[in-house]
Amino acid sequence: MLLSELFRTATFRLTLAVVAAMIGTAALQFSLGYSQTKTFEFRRSDALLHREADLLSHENAQDLEHKIRERATDDLRVVINEAGLFDMAHRYVAGDLRVWPDGLIADGRVRELTVWPTEDAPYVLRILAIPVEGGRILVLARGLHMLDEWRLMMRHSLLVSIVPTVLFALMTGIVLSHRALARVTVMHEAIDRIMEGDLHERLPSGRGRDEMQRLAGSVNRMLDRLEHLMDEIRDVGNDIAHDLRTPLARVRARLDRALGDRALGDALSADDLRSVVGRAIDDLDQCFSIITALLRIGEIENARRRVGFAVVDLNEIAADIVDLYEPIAEAKQIRLDLLPSTGPVPVYGDRDLLIEVLANLIDNAIKFTDPGGEVTLGMVRQGDGARLEVADTGIGIIPEERQAVLNRFYRSDKSRHVPGSGLGLSLVSAILRLHNASLTISETRKQDARPGALFGVVFPPSPPTVSASA
Repeated sequence: MLLSELFRTATFRLTLAVVAAMIGTAALQFSLGYSQTKTFEFRRSDALLHREADLLSHENAQDLEHKIRERATDDLRVVINEAGLFDMAHRYVAGDLRVWPDGLIADGRVRELTVWPTEDAPYVLRILAIPVEGGRILVLARGLHMLDEWRLMMRHSLLVSIVPTVLFALMTGIVLSHRALARVTVMHEAIDRIMEGDLHERLPSGRGRDEMQRLAGSVNRMLDRLEHLMDEIRDVGNDIAHDLRTPLARVRARLDRALGDRALGDALSADDLRSVVGRAIDDLDQCFSIITALLRIGEIENARRRVGFAVVDLNEIAADIVDLYEPIAEAKQIRLDLLPSTGPVPVYGDRDLLIEVLANLIDNAIKFTDPGGEVTLGMVRQGDGARLEVADTGIGIIPEERQAVLNRFYRSDKSRHVPGSGLGLSLVSAILRLHNASLTISETRKQDARPGALFGVVFPPSPPTVSASA
């Protein structure tokens, strides 16, 4: 594992950001602390200067001059660093402050001035000048060396505390980056194996709930779905080849037989020729119906029809479907009933697609119901949604096949004698998924104990904005 890769990981970059934030926070704390300390020191110095000036201003001229001359051995020097007595012309009289500071005005206000002694380097003082008895000016000054010492102490404390903290954070970032990079490397290896064709490979994911494991779990679920879809595509391809091969083989066999009879000198009558061509056309129509149904399912699964959604009444659609299929049911001696409902049953969907759902369910029920049987269609409002039921007295669907019949080209053994491609219920399932509706298949028994299939469709509530407009 290269060190450059380690430093380029998101974890290490995040660690650097945290370290920078820590340094910035520490610097801000230092600045705020020093600013508060400086403000406090200025106020304390100004208060001391005013208090000492007030005490000394009540002394007579002789005592004041004596105290100023002797202040070097007094405790006053601990509080007031510099003191001087000047005449009104700013000439030195007494004290250790021998030069009148530039810019100083004897107005009783504290100023911050830079003093330039003759021998030492310049330094900053908080200075107060007030007139006193005898036509003189008392100057008191307090140095800021304590503030400088505080600044040095705080800077030293900052360095002593921040340096080991930063080093520890960097070491922690390197360790965490190494761990994250190792996990990413394992995931890359698994992805490479998947890209090489091992579709059963999955990303390593533990029982933890960190972001890497959640991501690995999501990717694994996506891979499971992709593998399932690829299996379905492979099965669909096999089913398409199987279902198209039979009618196409029949077409070829009939045409070959007709050409063979003609080659042997047996003239085909017009009726025989029409029969051969008609059967060939029927087989080709079956092929075209399979292809059309597959394209239809693909179009619906791609959700290209949601732009036509609106609030429609299931009662109106059901009445149209019953009128359409009632003659077909009567021809097979099957009773087709529409159960009455109390009021309209609104759902949010595409009217043409819902017609296709009902048509496929009714056609499927009539197809698998024997003469003398019954097919019923009913619907009812269920909360804010709706429920649709299509029941028949046909051969029924065993529980083991109720989910399989929704797959493409699936046909039960007991239904293979019935013409069809096995795509009707797949089309219904695709349309209902587009409408966020659920389809259930169960068994129903009438009073004469004949089994049958019950298809139940539950539609979700309509969107609030749509309901309001409706």
